Amino acid sequence: MGGKQDQNEVYGTPAKYDPSFRGPIKNRSCTDIICCVLFFLFILGYIAVGLVAWVYGDPQQVLYPRNSTGAYCGIGENKDKPYLLYFNIFSCVLTTNIIAITQNGPACPTPQQVLQSLRQELCPSFLLPSTPALGRCFPWSNSTVPELPGISNMSVAQGISGLLDSVNARDISVKIFEDFAQSWYWILIALGVALVLSLLFILLLRLVAGPLVFVLIIGVLGVLAYGIYHSWEEYRVLRDKGASISQLGFTTNLSAYSSVQETWLAALIVLAVLEGILLLMLIFLRQRIRIAIALLEEASRAVGQMMSTMFYPLFTFVLLLVCIAYWAMTALYLATSGQPQYVFWAPNVSLSGCENVPMNTSCNPMDQPVNSSCPGLMCVFQGYLSTGLVQRSLFNLQIYGVLGLFWTINWVLALGQCVLAGAFASFYWAFHKPRDIPTFPLSSAFIRTLRYHTGSLAFGALILTLVQIARVILEYIDHKLRGTQNPMARCIMCCFKCCLWCLEKFIKFLNRNAYIMIAIYGKNFCVSAKNAFMLLMRNIVRVVVLDKVTDLLLFFGKLLVVGGVGVLSFFFFTGRIQGLGKDIESPQLNYYWLPIMTSILGAYVIASGFFSVFGMCVDTLFLCFLEDLERNDGSVDRPYYMSKALLKILGKKNEVPPGGKRKK
Repeated sequence: MGGKQDQNEVYGTPAKYDPSFRGPIKNRSCTDIICCVLFFLFILGYIAVGLVAWVYGDPQQVLYPRNSTGAYCGIGENKDKPYLLYFNIFSCVLTTNIIAITQNGPACPTPQQVLQSLRQELCPSFLLPSTPALGRCFPWSNSTVPELPGISNMSVAQGISGLLDSVNARDISVKIFEDFAQSWYWILIALGVALVLSLLFILLLRLVAGPLVFVLIIGVLGVLAYGIYHSWEEYRVLRDKGASISQLGFTTNLSAYSSVQETWLAALIVLAVLEGILLLMLIFLRQRIRIAIALLEEASRAVGQMMSTMFYPLFTFVLLLVCIAYWAMTALYLATSGQPQYVFWAPNVSLSGCENVPMNTSCNPMDQPVNSSCPGLMCVFQGYLSTGLVQRSLFNLQIYGVLGLFWTINWVLALGQCVLAGAFASFYWAFHKPRDIPTFPLSSAFIRTLRYHTGSLAFGALILTLVQIARVILEYIDHKLRGTQNPMARCIMCCFKCCLWCLEKFIKFLNRNAYIMIAIYGKNFCVSAKNAFMLLMRNIVRVVVLDKVTDLLLFFGKLLVVGGVGVLSFFFFTGRIQGLGKDIESPQLNYYWLPIMTSILGAYVIASGFFSVFGMCVDTLFLCFLEDLERNDGSVDRPYYMSKALLKILGKKNEVPPGGKRKK
């Protein structure tokens, strides 16, 4: 008794019985209001940054090429003129690196005008036509360069025409587009198969969770046993040959260590220790493993009762896409913000009449200069000004955008976790299932979370965001200083990165359980995080067992879904599945690996989405189960809410009141 009291003093006191508690509390108030206001102000500032970027930015300059006057090629008045002329910047004195010339002056020439305009030769022997690929304009490769008047292929080859010599980007993009056009519906079918397999796996856990977990554990034991046997055989053979590490010495060729007996002896010892630990865990923790299996079965039952929760990740996915797309567009507009600058320029300033022309000074491109004494005088595009307020604050605005990206993404993920926790908690604390389950548990939890706990979610997301930003900064510093660091500095940097990684994992774990307590009791983030942590520490062994059993099971589920879809896709798209009928034939593809990899990636995303819901369900039911054990004792006034399977495993039961009806 003394040890248990000491443990309670360290990790808090168990939850006390509350006769009015019937699951997620409905009468609650707003939490972490200060952080909620701060989050809304930050979002308003984030929107303001987007508006500023939209006003001053011009992403067309990275999407379309410009001619020497600053006009875009391929859009607007130059819609039918997507081509440019490139020249060797080392042979031309112009500050820009792109120019297009026609008979009527600077413009975006058509292919026919290209051949007609080359006689002007502002940059002799280095002009080169280009072709659009992947939405951009690239120089033609040597194999496709036409014979141009006054320009030899040799001089063209000395320019920048070799950019696409090794890879023809246009041909590859066309082939990829053709492959997707011929296989997109089969890819959708593969994703549908992944969805069905994920859903069936979760629903079947209600029936096969126990046998499946034991099969997986026996499989792990079998793999370790085979590793021990193989290590022993290799060690025995090398021992007879007399091969030892003293003869090999130190070498950077790691594969050479497989030919010495000490390597296999060390592997034998490590595998034997792991095998022994796992066997001892099965012997002494079998009761807790049974509890974990029962919770997995209960989680499958909860998901089956509330099928709408399985499709909630789609909503989260859409919100994540919105956050990422908004940040990407804002960053693009900020990166392209700036007013274009135009300057006077003439082909040959040494000609008579050009001495008094103020070259390289600002001008207006709408008013082309007329100066008969200086032939060819033009107002050309030079670059973008960086003297405005927005341009001077560009770096700070980009940092603000990155912070907004991380904070909004973490908040969306926190919202999904808290909403699902509220729905599954409603399932657990319903005494008569499914009769006492609320009619719309998911929508009720969503409205409740948004109305009362936006600030708490923002608080938890902000803590995680700061750690992630610190990791990004550390990775950036490590990348910049990688070539100048000594071994000691690299070791220190590695330790810092490892510590931040561990801190991020711990905060994610703490936030996840804090959101569960917020969904149930409606308290602020700090109180909920403290209560969740103390509750888990009072049951640390059960936490570890359940976590590892769940991870093993979900890993097997992902392997089953992704591996199954990948194998089926490989055999189908490579034409190795025959006899399916005339209407079901594998398409003729240029790159068969493209739809296969797309199907595998999509299957992984779908499986991760489904299993994340299941994992959240297990964690929520587990915390509710621990609270149930501390609050109730199985009496008529304090009955357990857990399933009969859990009661049987724990050796407990609920007393039946006189008359057979329990008082509510």
